[in-house]
Amino acid sequence: MKKTFKAILSVSMVAMLLLQGCGSQKSQKKEEVTASFSPKYDKNTEFSLTVAGSYSNFESLEAEFERFYEYYPNANLQYVTMDDYNNVISNALVSSEPPDIFTTGSWMIGNEAYDVMFEACEDFSDPSVGIDYSCIRDSLIRTTDSGNVVMLPIFTTSYGMIVNMDIFDKEGLKVPTDFGELTEVCTKLKAAGYASPVMGTNRFSGSGLYNCFAYPMFAYDAKNHSDQVDALNNLEPSAGELMRPSLERLSEFVNSDCIDVAKCQEEITDEYESVIMRFFEGDVPMMLATGDVVSGTAKRESKSDAFSAHPFKYRFFAAPAGDDGGYFINSVSLCFSVNKNSANIDMANEFMRFLISEKELDNMAGLKRLIAPVKDVSADALYSALSDIPEDRSFSDKETGLMDPAVRQFRAAIYAVGNGEMTVDEAVSAYGKIPEE
Repeated sequence: MKKTFKAILSVSMVAMLLLQGCGSQKSQKKEEVTASFSPKYDKNTEFSLTVAGSYSNFESLEAEFERFYEYYPNANLQYVTMDDYNNVISNALVSSEPPDIFTTGSWMIGNEAYDVMFEACEDFSDPSVGIDYSCIRDSLIRTTDSGNVVMLPIFTTSYGMIVNMDIFDKEGLKVPTDFGELTEVCTKLKAAGYASPVMGTNRFSGSGLYNCFAYPMFAYDAKNHSDQVDALNNLEPSAGELMRPSLERLSEFVNSDCIDVAKCQEEITDEYESVIMRFFEGDVPMMLATGDVVSGTAKRESKSDAFSAHPFKYRFFAAPAGDDGGYFINSVSLCFSVNKNSANIDMANEFMRFLISEKELDNMAGLKRLIAPVKDVSADALYSALSDIPEDRSFSDKETGLMDPAVRQFRAAIYAVGNGEMTVDEAVSAYGKIPEE
């Protein structure tokens, strides 16, 4: 009987990538699998594959191993973790026992530190490889300068808010989809006794409440003014004017009845655990958060005494910052690549061919509570509201063209404006020189 296992490796142990570790046996229970996948090889083929990554546990991947065994019962698929993953994966690929499949990030493209790693990557755009990734959102596909597709997205995330659906049902309200509706709903919620209808963590970070609310709007404006993006990335002071609409909207938001920033500062002490546990108290109608934060909710439901005593339904929505609605900005969280020098290259590609389908990507993302990279996200009830956002306000971070310096300056601007340290005019004028935490 085959096993999956996990092993923790240090830098000095890279060459021993396939060290034996503890693992759980394959389940005897047969699980119904999608009929859309047709195996290319004999069902009785015996082979082993190793997938390497940095997650300390990867339950959603191991669930896919179980499903794949239905097609290839004599396969042995193993997941291993590596300490200091980003710094050791290149060496692991040229070790005596390299992984067959490994996790990658789109941010690695263009970084010469990963040239060796990319040289070892299978090119999924090669028709002979036989992997159909047409179910994936086109804007999430990353390519090298030569046009090769060396990684495929597995998980994605976004900015928005977790909504307590039971509160909205109780108060007879609809979840707001634009800023006008948001202010109207918050006025009613405040009158009903909710001290801060919207909450979030007041932090200088991507998951901070200001960023979750205003960044998608700014990114949308950048996408629609591509001629100004170079100036933004070069931190030219005049480019700060493009921040004005989103900064003005943020100022309206923090000075409305929608949010009590001081209450957020006092009651939410970090950008992950505290956000989730405060939301599970059950008295917060809307909690600004990222999909990465939402991914931690399932395992914390039982840790919350309040939620255990009074569970409620919740869903993820885009923050309704715009006059016409919210913005769904999709960012890649994790990609998979195949080692083209794998001793089992045919079966490594076979597993990827199985995995890269709408059904399997939905399964993986659903277990991890992240957003599947597929074109239709309506299958996941948690994130299905994102499918209602019109195509023109639904885009990926890649389409904005924004680089890290510009993103950090915007983050500094919203943190300063949100906390009353700068006016909108001051932040716009100071673009490129706003102090960053």
